[in-house]
Amino acid sequence: MVQADVAKAVESPEEDKSLEWEPRACEASWWQTRQSREGLVERLLGLFTDPTAGLIRDKTRRRGLSKLLDWLEGQPGETWQDRWMASGADAAGSEWTDLPLAGRGAIKRHQRDELATGLVLLVAGQAIRPSYPWLLRQRLTVMLAEARAASEPDAFRQLEQSAQHATIAARSDALNKLTWIVIRKGGLVRDITVGDCIELTASLEEHHFRGSAGRPLFYALLKETGVLPASAPWRLRALRIEGRRSVEQIVDGYGIECRAVRNLLVEYLTERAPELDHVSLRSIARNLCRLFWRDLEIHHPGIDSLRLAPEVAQAWKERLAYIRDVDGHPVRPRVNFRSELVFVRAFYQDIARWAAPCPIKASECATKKSRSGVKSRMDQRTRTQLPLLAALLRAVDQQRKDAENRITAARATPAGKRFLVAGQEFERCRSGQANRVYATEGTTGRRRNLTHQEEAGFWSWATVEVLRHTGIRIEEMLELTHHSFIAYTLPTTGEVVPMLQVAPSKTDAERLLLVSPELAEVLTAVIFRVRAGHAALPLVSAYDVFEQTWSPPMPFLFQRRYGTEDRPLTRSYIRECLVATSQSAQITVAGNPLEWRPHDFRRIFVTDAIRSGLPPHIAAKICGHAALDTTMGYAAIYSEDVISHHRAFIARRRTERPSEEYRELTVTEWDEFLAHFELRKVALGTCGRDYATPCQHENACVRCPLLLVDPAQMPRLQEIHANLIDRLQEAKDQGWLGEVAAIETTMAAAAQKLEEMRDRAAQPSTVHLGMPAFRRDAGRSSAEFMD
Repeated sequence: MVQADVAKAVESPEEDKSLEWEPRACEASWWQTRQSREGLVERLLGLFTDPTAGLIRDKTRRRGLSKLLDWLEGQPGETWQDRWMASGADAAGSEWTDLPLAGRGAIKRHQRDELATGLVLLVAGQAIRPSYPWLLRQRLTVMLAEARAASEPDAFRQLEQSAQHATIAARSDALNKLTWIVIRKGGLVRDITVGDCIELTASLEEHHFRGSAGRPLFYALLKETGVLPASAPWRLRALRIEGRRSVEQIVDGYGIECRAVRNLLVEYLTERAPELDHVSLRSIARNLCRLFWRDLEIHHPGIDSLRLAPEVAQAWKERLAYIRDVDGHPVRPRVNFRSELVFVRAFYQDIARWAAPCPIKASECATKKSRSGVKSRMDQRTRTQLPLLAALLRAVDQQRKDAENRITAARATPAGKRFLVAGQEFERCRSGQANRVYATEGTTGRRRNLTHQEEAGFWSWATVEVLRHTGIRIEEMLELTHHSFIAYTLPTTGEVVPMLQVAPSKTDAERLLLVSPELAEVLTAVIFRVRAGHAALPLVSAYDVFEQTWSPPMPFLFQRRYGTEDRPLTRSYIRECLVATSQSAQITVAGNPLEWRPHDFRRIFVTDAIRSGLPPHIAAKICGHAALDTTMGYAAIYSEDVISHHRAFIARRRTERPSEEYRELTVTEWDEFLAHFELRKVALGTCGRDYATPCQHENACVRCPLLLVDPAQMPRLQEIHANLIDRLQEAKDQGWLGEVAAIETTMAAAAQKLEEMRDRAAQPSTVHLGMPAFRRDAGRSSAEFMD
């Protein structure tokens, strides 16, 4: 048995921060609901009717109020609220009018209308406070309008003015939610608390109003107008995400019965917490608490010792080897079975000083074979995808352009009219919420959200381009901000080149990447889109799913407008976009569709770089790998000719410097790497040859297929082409047939490059990246980078 003095509990659990945002308690009684019938009728008729006007609506309200009060007086209770709850009307929801009219024969519509109008007065006048489920099921918009007019019309009018930037539907949704809170909790708008907002949102989700629950404008209005305290988060979502939990809360969430083992697990996880991110800590806790000890408690009630009998340990391993359903029946083998055993074995080894022998042998945790299998599958995946990357790029670019053309044509077409895009006919629908554009396909009749498709098409294209040009992780891409651009000065020429500062995600080492012209065009398009005509990028807070914390507001590049607020893109949204892109690209391998994932482009980037001759230690520095073996693990093994060339390259380098490939990058080598890009600049554009490779075309740039032409040099190339025509005529006149063939080859290459220049000149001009000038805060010198 585990000794109590060995596994002492940490008796100082952190205070649950959620208690800070508790909703207001619903009052049992208040002055309006305690009024007598005479006083209540007089007050409500004075508020909501005009006796001198003699309107039919007012007469209906008087009759409805009288009939409703007659019925409520027959219910038990001391207050009108007590009688309302005792009658069962609140639980009946939208069918509540059946209760007062029961036993009166066939129910007519005007009878229901009279009762409904009477209830409007009781609710708006705060005589009764229905529950959220009842309020959410009503369609009486007049009730909400009367409640706003009776409680605090100026405050609601001010909130509506603050929401003028939002659509009509969003403003109405926000005002309705605030009115529901005032009706349910009483008081004024300024009395609404953060807890009230959380409670309403939870009720909306519980009763399947998820669309409305995801609209946070009502919370933003309270925050912007100063109703909520300064300590309240700027986003409602920050309150709805669980966030960090203390070790005690994590362990107690699994319901461990043995107090001594519970305390031991708390102490063990507390010691390991500083070296782990929060998600890793919770993953280990899940393994030890749920998959290991809680499973033992379920199958062996009363167990209180970590010293397991051999048959008990074996039975547990057999259960762990399979994913099981709620009844305990095996569904499928657990893929990471051995990895789960490693956590338990490490736990036993860490507490070996307490003399609890580990029930898991080292041979049972051997993962070499499984890791080799994973490496083999990843290599095969990379070998398959790299030749098909060009097809994906064409598909994702075409998808983006088609989506742009469809939404542009739809916006120029009135609702109900037809338009044609790329040979496909559509019919424009009415604009949806948040001004989203919808259209119906002419052939299938399927309704399509063109706004969503255009957004997904753009972000799919931007994701593929950024990941393939940089090789960064998806977390690092989503963490890019406008401050990530660094102006770097080449030490030899003084030329300023843009660089991208990649924040650490998996490691703690920041790194810089050169921004190629192609990458600059993509980032320019992203910045132009996110700015949306404003002077600066919006500041948004991002949620770190690994540390389970919120970042301060920052100008993230990958963000989009979602309803009434700007939100950073999430990993799940990027993956959804890539899944849709994979389906629309229709790239198949052996008859099966090929799915592209964000991390695929990192493996392709490393494989292509090393295959092209980039030394592995430089590739490791660019990718941010702490160990060179990690970089080599990303490089897929290709067919025999690629293998032989690569081995020959390594052998040749090792002959000259046997150990130079496996050491830290020096300042001199980094300067040589940068100098390579300086030598690329030629008269007609930029040379695209690989690093550390000589010019194989003897500086005949006009013929070279690696030349990236500059449209600004078109007059120079036209002059060269005209000169070639004169030289060709001279060679023909003189009979220099060998010269004629050479000149004709050069002329054909010059004509091709002129066509490339015209195509590039026809493309939209790039926009300045707008790199921040405060280099003191965001920039680094070359010496700091090399340090």
